[in-house]
Amino acid sequence: MAKVKVKKQSTWIDMTAMSDVTVLLLTFFMLTSTFIQNEPVTVTTPSSVSDKKIPETNLLTILVDSNGKLFMSLDNQNDMAATLRAVGEDYGLSFTPAQVATFQRQVMFGVPILSMGSFLDLPSDKQDDYLKNLESPRVGIPAGDTEVSDNIGVIARDNEFKRWISHAKAQNKDLQIAIKADQQTNYPMVKKVMEDLRDLRENRYLLITSLKNSSD
Repeated sequence: MAKVKVKKQSTWIDMTAMSDVTVLLLTFFMLTSTFIQNEPVTVTTPSSVSDKKIPETNLLTILVDSNGKLFMSLDNQNDMAATLRAVGEDYGLSFTPAQVATFQRQVMFGVPILSMGSFLDLPSDKQDDYLKNLESPRVGIPAGDTEVSDNIGVIARDNEFKRWISHAKAQNKDLQIAIKADQQTNYPMVKKVMEDLRDLRENRYLLITSLKNSSD
């Protein structure tokens, strides 16, 4: 008996629909994702069971590193510029438009106001190196109540941290304050920040933590 030849079927599959879905998903994730901002210091936050998310707008973040150095950030560039000018006026300082524009691009700032002008004049890579020198007294927002100097000259004249908070709130009444401290930061350092906020009658603020998992 003659063998029946089976007609070969084409194995070609139309991938157009899958390609369309892939492009749509990729576009969705690109538009909805939030990029991690480059902070001047690495902070490992303590864990907690709270899953409440911090607001994405009208937020003032206070960063306290493990050595107690203070940094701040504002999410609104207009608030950044207005606050810089206001703090500068308290010390008889003014900033050029180029310096203000550079300050507005800062993800997080933390130098004494008397050093701010020279810091903003540095190239961006030099600014990063400047902020990474955490042993320098000219890195971090001063929160002391007395004049501080080093072998170069005066660093700070009083509690600049309070001035930054006060002027930032004056520019934007809707600002919410969040404190992000390293889990290795000594409690007295965080307590000092809370006491300064209390002195300014800022008694409501958020504490940024990482979500505790079952292994923790």
